[in-house]
Amino acid sequence: MISVIMGLMMGVGFLFIWMSFWQETQNKPLKVRKASSLQTMLRQADLEKISVKLFFAMSLVATLFLMIIALALTGIVPLAIICGVIGIFLPRTVVRYRAKRRQAVLRDLWPDAVDHLRSAIRAGMSLPEALMQLKHRGPEPLRPAFAAFASDYRASGEFVPALERLKTRLSDPTADNIIEALKVTREVGGTDLGRLLGTLSMFLRENTRTRSELEARQSWTVNAARLACVAPWVVLGLMATQPSTLKIYNSVAGFVVLGGGLLITIFAYRLMMRIGALPEEKRVLA
Repeated sequence: MISVIMGLMMGVGFLFIWMSFWQETQNKPLKVRKASSLQTMLRQADLEKISVKLFFAMSLVATLFLMIIALALTGIVPLAIICGVIGIFLPRTVVRYRAKRRQAVLRDLWPDAVDHLRSAIRAGMSLPEALMQLKHRGPEPLRPAFAAFASDYRASGEFVPALERLKTRLSDPTADNIIEALKVTREVGGTDLGRLLGTLSMFLRENTRTRSELEARQSWTVNAARLACVAPWVVLGLMATQPSTLKIYNSVAGFVVLGGGLLITIFAYRLMMRIGALPEEKRVLA
């Protein structure tokens, strides 16, 4: 058993070493193209360095790891298979959770970024200069994206393509609204950009405040439902320490019972999350 765990740990170590050789790809210019949902989710989670192939490799490693651990601790083959199935979806669930958390953080920061942009324009800066100065004065999590925008604009001198690449990097609904408004202003002109940004900042703050109140009110209900989904499997894990339980579930009937329980748990959890979910902002012209 120790040799199996050591071999698995060595495999994960070699995977991380292989990942380190691909860090230089972030310096290459980002092409504007239609991204898959997984690529978009990785960008939203600030995991751009992880490619889709590497993500699937990590999912395979998680599957094997959970299967070996479950089999070593319980000795129940059907439970190990179910843990392997969970391992397939576990990395995607973690990335989706990270993406939602990061989007929630950025949602609170965008009003400040718009205020900085409005102040720079009122101070006499051009629109590209106002955007580029956000790499120094903007909110900390947004600075790398605007630094990349500044590099793109200096290299090409083309404002709209640089905005499109910024939009792809951020992959955020709020950023889409701001960037599309800036593109229209750039193309048709106008002197009301400062007023537009002021109205947008006020709207973003009001939307963030309302959404935070709704999330706080429903958080205890969602957490209670999650606990109700996890509790039966925790009890099963405790029961797996008994020899009689091993004999019962190491059979075809035991596999059917566990598989049916897993399907019911997933269906109930998905239904609960769908009923209690708040409306998500849709990306504009993505």
